[in-house]
Amino acid sequence: MKQKKQELQVAALENGTVIDHIPSDKLFAVVTLLNLEHMSNNITIGYNLKSRKLGIKGIIKISDKFFCDEEINRISVVAPHVKLNIIRDYEVVEKREVNMPNELKGIIKCNNPKCITNNEPMSTYFHVTDKEHCIVCCHYCEKELKREEIIIIQQDLLAE
Repeated sequence: MKQKKQELQVAALENGTVIDHIPSDKLFAVVTLLNLEHMSNNITIGYNLKSRKLGIKGIIKISDKFFCDEEINRISVVAPHVKLNIIRDYEVVEKREVNMPNELKGIIKCNNPKCITNNEPMSTYFHVTDKEHCIVCCHYCEKELKREEIIIIQQDLLAE
């Protein structure tokens, strides 16, 4: 019996970062959070790929880019169990799961129309009160938000 040859669905990366196991419905939110549309690096985005763990998933490969923890942990707001792989010379040199940070600054919008962040030109600031269920609390008005209530701020979040 002849064995089927396995093929990679997305090309191998020489050096850079692979963000894997992204729920397909959250893939483009991750692209926005990381400000990838403004990068000049070679970026490969795989959408609706087969996954034993998720059924279907998204994957992002960014050539010659290595994110700091603060940058990558932002995506935990929309995709909490994403895997991060650091690639050097076509080899995975580090694997880790993205973790929710203790604070979120300028990433999400406060849902309270009376909050100062919705009435003055200032950045939002939230404390994460429950990392497992993604419950956050506004530093200014103390409005509590659950993951399904969170609205991502659509702007340039990362300075190059």
